[in-house]
Amino acid sequence: MSTSQPHRTPEIEIARVRRAPRWGVFLGIGVGVGVVVAFLLTAFGSFDASKATQVSYPFGQVFGFLLLWTVPAGIAVFGVIALLLERAARRSERVVRVDHESIAE
Repeated sequence: MSTSQPHRTPEIEIARVRRAPRWGVFLGIGVGVGVVVAFLLTAFGSFDASKATQVSYPFGQVFGFLLLWTVPAGIAVFGVIALLLERAARRSERVVRVDHESIAE
């Protein structure tokens, strides 16, 4: 049996390395903050009947309505924060030399 060695072709390439924020983490935190803000606004809000319509809304309904506004706002705010951090990370970008090795069998 003959065992042939794979053909290796090493190359030196230039790559740019930088730290970047994880978008999913920031957007997830935005969702969490939006839920907490909606809960706090609901918990400390007034459940008295409206003077104009004489309608009183239950806790769950108010919480749901507030979620419709606070969750997208939290996602937007934390998305902008992630974008700003990514732009700031571009300034600290480093250029490195890497050894890229291709193996052909």
